[in-house]
Amino acid sequence: MSVTYLQHTVGKRKTSIARLYLKEGEGRITINKKPMDEYYLRPTSKMLISQPLELTGTVGKYDLTVNVVGGGLQGQAGAIRHAISRALADMDPKHREVLKRAGLLTRDARKKERKLPGQPGARRKFQFSKR
Repeated sequence: MSVTYLQHTVGKRKTSIARLYLKEGEGRITINKKPMDEYYLRPTSKMLISQPLELTGTVGKYDLTVNVVGGGLQGQAGAIRHAISRALADMDPKHREVLKRAGLLTRDARKKERKLPGQPGARRKFQFSKR
């Protein structure tokens, strides 16, 4: 038995990548084969993920299946939010306006800067000694 998905999108934040499969249903959110309440214990992460659904008024209309890799839990939550926003924006142009105004369609590209060779960090330099 094959499942037909309405939408498949990718969301990113820092080093996290979330692949989202969206289909019509009762509003179940499954992240890495676990229910969202089991995967995320913090209410702020759950709020972050459900933000695009609440803004567009689509809570309980779609089942979401998410595969997310990389980064930490907060970065993954941001990647999932980005993927949900992109999927909803592709489905309905009215949703796009609302999500764009809220800033949810912009990828958060802030990453850790690379460490420079011969230095202790990205910006940090060794202490200067005159003599």
